[in-house]
Amino acid sequence: MKFNEGMLREGALKDKNILVTGGGTGLGRSMGEYFLQLGANLVITSRKIDVLQETAKEMMEKNGGKVIPVACDVRDIDQVEAMWEKAKSELGQIHVVLNNAAGNFISPTERLSTNAFNTVLDIVLKGTSQVTLTAGKDWIAHKQAGTFLNIVTTYAWTGSGYVVPSAAAKAGVLALTRSLAVEWAKYGIRSNAIAPGPFPTEGAWSRLLPGDLLKKFDPAKKVPVGRVGEHQELANIAAYLVSDFSAYVNGEVITIDGGEWLKGAGEFNNLDQIPQEMWDMMEVSRGKKP
Repeated sequence: MKFNEGMLREGALKDKNILVTGGGTGLGRSMGEYFLQLGANLVITSRKIDVLQETAKEMMEKNGGKVIPVACDVRDIDQVEAMWEKAKSELGQIHVVLNNAAGNFISPTERLSTNAFNTVLDIVLKGTSQVTLTAGKDWIAHKQAGTFLNIVTTYAWTGSGYVVPSAAAKAGVLALTRSLAVEWAKYGIRSNAIAPGPFPTEGAWSRLLPGDLLKKFDPAKKVPVGRVGEHQELANIAAYLVSDFSAYVNGEVITIDGGEWLKGAGEFNNLDQIPQEMWDMMEVSRGKKP
């Protein structure tokens, strides 16, 4: 067994209907495709219906199952509610919601317009809360159990310069996850989150780090295990958290980043750049022979 192979047994998500926001591309597509392989049916949403339709077609041709594309801007509550009703009309009960839709800018904060700042807040925090409330209220009204899985980030609890609106919004999603895990557990509704480290996606990475910036700021250099993540690794954790195998996991945030955030959190962790010869000199200066 290899780390980039599927983890769960065949049929682990059989008969589960799963809604994935931001499901047409990138990590959302990768997670959704693995759900499909495990027997789930999908509703995938984003703003671009042409991308969703092409993705749905490709996924079904490759894996079988059912994938319903529904255009939705999660910032608009009317679109969210219409999308939810469309999902139910196509598949019946929706058992799982994966809140994956996101937006981000890497920029000095003072260079961001108010509109740019609010766009990230609206997609990440407002969008996630609107999808969550729409689904959760419906589940509660129909006495139906359900599972939320939210994609956050490690800087949701540390903060980070140059991605301030994203950090603020993801921190809100993290608080939403943990709060509802307690409040809604009595209704049979679980809420968990994943905080991924660097997982390359063609579209997002080229937008955030265009040109030679990606080479200059190679994320793999910040990761103790020496590499970035593969999509299947994230999909494995996501599939576990939306499956019945994780029935006793609630309010948890699983970090999958190869130790990246811990390396950044330690004050002296960057000393791995010091060559052995310099360590020898430092020991001699302390009166200790190497």
